Formats: sequence, C-alpha cells, structure tokens
Amino acid sequence: MEQNEGASGGTAQKAADAKDLHRAVREAGESELDRPAGALFWSGLAAGIAIHSSLIAEGALHAGLPDAPWRGLVASFGYPVGFLVVILGRMQLFTESTITAMLPLVTRPSGWALRRTLRLWGIVLLANLIGTALAAAMVAGGALGNAEIREAMLSVSARILELGGWETFVNAIPAGFLIAVVAWILPNGRTQAFWIILAITYVIAIAGFSHSIVGADETFLLLFTGQVTLERALFGLLMPAILGNLIGGAGLFTLLAHGQVQGETRD
Repeated sequence: MEQNEGASGGTAQKAADAKDLHRAVREAGESELDRPAGALFWSGLAAGIAIHSSLIAEGALHAGLPDAPWRGLVASFGYPVGFLVVILGRMQLFTESTITAMLPLVTRPSGWALRRTLRLWGIVLLANLIGTALAAAMVAGGALGNAEIREAMLSVSARILELGGWETFVNAIPAGFLIAVVAWILPNGRTQAFWIILAITYVIAIAGFSHSIVGADETFLLLFTGQVTLERALFGLLMPAILGNLIGGAGLFTLLAHGQVQGETRD
C-alpha cells in the first residue's frame, strides 16, 4: 500500500484507487475460478446453511418486539447476521461471486474464462440452494427453534409473497448491485468490514430488495410448510431473484466497475 507523508512528518496510509481495487477483486476472482469443484461445493453448502442465521435472527427479533410500526426496522437488524458469518467466514456466496468471477472474464475474455465463470456460478448456486433447503427443512420439521420463533420466521418470510415474479426480478437488481458493492469495497476497508457489510445488507433488508439466497431460504420454508406451491417457488420467487441479482451484480455493477478503469488495467 502506498503511503503519503503527513504534515507532521509522519506517514498515513493512502486508500487504494480504482485500479488497485479492480486488481484485488480480479485476483480474488481468478483464485476462485481455479478452486476445485469439491472445495467450491462444500464452501457454498456451508454458506447456504450459514445464511439461514439471517432468518433466525430476524425471526427472533420479530417475535420479541411488540406489534408496532417500527418493528420491521428493528427486526431487520437480524438480516445482516448471515452475511457477516458468510462473508467474514470466507464462504462462497453466489451473489458475492457475481463480480469477482466476472472481472477476470471482462478483463481478458476467453472461452476458458467463460466456462470457468459458468462452472463457478453453477456449483456455488446449487450448493447455496441445497444449504438453504436443508436449513429450511429443519425449521419446517420442528428441529430448529421453538414454535414462537418458527411462526415469526414464517411471518418474516411471507413478505416475499407480496411481490409477483416481475416485481421480484426488478427488486433483485439493486440487491445484486449492492452485494457486488460489498465485494468491491472490502479490499479497501478490511478493518471496517463488519460495518460495511452491516450497513449495506441492512439497506437491502429495509428497502425490501430481493436477495436470491436469503430469498431461497424463505421460499423453501414457505414451500415446506405448504404456504406456496412448487411452481410459484421456482418460477415466481427463485428464478426471478437469481436473474435479477445476476443483472445487478454481474451485469450492471461489474460493467461500471470495469469501465472506470478500462485501458488502465495491467496484468
């Protein structure tokens, strides 16, 4: 990291510029693309299970708070818990990998990079979904949480039913964009990682944006308790959120992040 001389003769760290951030995120993505399929799967499975802590925390807060207009704002502080566990624990989360896997591809396009990117997304997404399904099945079957917490988790999850397929897709775009922002910022703010993740994911929660993996957890819980059909779960909730997150993260944010340093990047 470069340093600047301070007025008092000391030194102060200089924040990384856009080129440094681009290189750091791209190199992280290249490392992910090279990881064995088994390592990606198990890391993604752990992330899918761990992200369930967001719903547990939200449910616990929802159950413990009075039925007041501000309950949702306070209960939403539980939403970042799963992201803190997954991201700080270095687990593979599909939405975070949208930008990290895309930067190597857009920087040096090739058939190999495209195949590796699709391989990464496919393995991590499948593992994330299996993890969330396992966690949701345990809650639906009564193995996790008491009855009051389970009812609160169902109440929190039911909010996703207020949106149709198109609305879910549209609301997933900013969620994908914001999670990509987290991946972009973290190399420049590791000491503030907790607060960065907390602030951005809390915004996603209170704004009602659709995150595909947290949404999958909620969808599977509603599916396993008979509150939503399989058809709606797949085509009205899961697929629109996944596609919207991809467009927001791998599409919109990645192109903007790469565009600002295009022609300036060096291998």
